[in-house]
Amino acid sequence: MTGKQGESAGGPHGTERVRAALFDVDDTLFDSVTMVRMARLNAVKAMIEAGLPLADEREGYRLLMRVIRRYGSNYGKHFDRLLESLGVPWDPRVIAAGIVAYHDTKFACLKVDPDVIPTLITLRDRGYMLGIISNGRLIKQWEKIIRLGLHHYFHVVVVSEEVGSEKPDVRIFETALRRLGVRPFEAVYVGDRLDTDILGANRAGLVSVRILKGRYRRRRPAAEEMKPRYEIRRLSELLEILTGRAPGIETRRPPSSFSRPPSNNR
Repeated sequence: MTGKQGESAGGPHGTERVRAALFDVDDTLFDSVTMVRMARLNAVKAMIEAGLPLADEREGYRLLMRVIRRYGSNYGKHFDRLLESLGVPWDPRVIAAGIVAYHDTKFACLKVDPDVIPTLITLRDRGYMLGIISNGRLIKQWEKIIRLGLHHYFHVVVVSEEVGSEKPDVRIFETALRRLGVRPFEAVYVGDRLDTDILGANRAGLVSVRILKGRYRRRRPAAEEMKPRYEIRRLSELLEILTGRAPGIETRRPPSSFSRPPSNNR
């Protein structure tokens, strides 16, 4: 865990009153960056093998990424637009080959990080309520959660498509807090992105925890409200924060004090 000098996690500004732990999904509970990159690359390879007139799969990947940036990651016809960008007539065989390779690779790579399930089990055994707050399509995010084998661990799952607001909008955080019946300072939120996860959690009054993983791990806060309360490298370090045995120091002072759940909640 990293941070500047300050009060320890178990002190008067620690996490003693926290009753709930909330999490992002992508690059927090599993390696989304590797999964998506490999799935897209294998899709391009399969499309070339099926007849897409490209000699270089790297060039095909570059063109596919251009399509994705233009239409967004949740757009449903990236491969159609790839053919269109190459001036190639629509070909169901080529597109189907890309879809099959993409999903086969995604399912093979969709694995939770090794310490995720032990950490979630420990948190539930200690009486903490667990939840997910995620931007994205409702079915798509639920598919990930179920395929990861995590759907039985969470009391609430809140996805932006369902509630009509995306992180860092505080409303998506407030929805999760309301469903759990906890106040903002009674919840920690763990995510990898400063501009959505940490900014939104701070604005909503949660205890923000940044996990240094994925493509955003080297980015630094652009503003004070993007600074996380804590930084961790592995999810299991969250247990140390919540028990006050954190080996490192928090990165910013909180707006108020927190405490752990009373014994009758465990």
